[in-house]
Amino acid sequence: MPSMQNTFLPLCRPALNDADIDAVVAVLRSGWITTGAKNAQLEQMICQLTGATEAVALSSATAGMHLALLALGIGPGDEVITPSLTWVSTINMITLVGATPVFVDVDPDTLMTTAEQIAPLVTPKTRLIIPVHFAGASLDLDPIYALAERHGIAVIEDAAHALGAQYKGQPVGYRGHCIFSLHAIKNVTTAEGGLFVTSDQALADRIRRLKFHGLAVDAFDRETHGRAPQAEVVEPGFKYNLPDISAVLALGQLERLDAITAARQALADDYIEKLRAIPGITPLQDPVHEHRHCRHLMVVRVAPERAGLDRQQLIEALKAVQIGAGIHFMPAHLQKYYRDHYTARYARDMPSLPHTTLAGGQICSLPLFPAMTLGDIDRVIDALNTIVNQHEK
Repeated sequence: MPSMQNTFLPLCRPALNDADIDAVVAVLRSGWITTGAKNAQLEQMICQLTGATEAVALSSATAGMHLALLALGIGPGDEVITPSLTWVSTINMITLVGATPVFVDVDPDTLMTTAEQIAPLVTPKTRLIIPVHFAGASLDLDPIYALAERHGIAVIEDAAHALGAQYKGQPVGYRGHCIFSLHAIKNVTTAEGGLFVTSDQALADRIRRLKFHGLAVDAFDRETHGRAPQAEVVEPGFKYNLPDISAVLALGQLERLDAITAARQALADDYIEKLRAIPGITPLQDPVHEHRHCRHLMVVRVAPERAGLDRQQLIEALKAVQIGAGIHFMPAHLQKYYRDHYTARYARDMPSLPHTTLAGGQICSLPLFPAMTLGDIDRVIDALNTIVNQHEK
């Protein structure tokens, strides 16, 4: 049997158990494997969790962002304010509907944006703000919503990292419009998938139509338990529905969400304490407002002047000792397409993004998933200590 040191420790691993796998098998045997009763159950559970009245299960969070932009009428001539430090799918969707992304900087300690940073970027063309909950922490939402209300601007919370997080005692998703990811690396997963959450029934109904060809009813009629043959296309739509063989995976995880979050928190606490002794490897600071962190990612900043090596060197050194690491994220304004087509075009008007740019070259995600042990944390910490000691000047 290989030793622990020779076994690869991945960056993440889904929190699935045998009951989750059995649930998928049961759906496969049921005769209905596409969008159906399990989707309806998933949407109901998310409403119960968040307090929102409407939830729409989708094939991805990216699909949710695309449909939300369309449903809100965002298009050519409109500006959408959002951080550059996010997964590029948000920026892609803004661009693909013909709108202009306006990048806002982030707080240097939490890597989340603030109302103070957003306010100077608001113009008469601003139609939407998409703030990002990062790494499992919640944004300071009250000032952002207050700013948006003053200007009559919509808000969509990008909560891809924040299922199970709370803001001032309320679950993320309890207000406004919110998008969660259920991708394979997320705290709750359907392998691929996402959720649009809102208390605006008309908006939710339009997203339901758009997700399935623009039909006037869902693929699964909840009264007849089958397809309604008389369904007509109300408007052109897409194919963004989530199959039940995926949706069912999330149900057991949602029932265990508190335990999953607690396990992640215990591991993160151990990381944070032990990282104090390693020069140049610093975890992000938690927000100062009242919140519950769901510890989606264990993000650290690598300061070359103190650690003796840069972020890429650290990732390669960890890989050499069978420890996975990742980058969340390369800033969108530094991606090739947006360097060539956006940054150059709007160079004179583009706001300075010093904190985003600096963090983009420093941040590194360390392994974190509920099945890890404190011994796994010690293995990562020992490796970091050895690597930094070898690179001390």
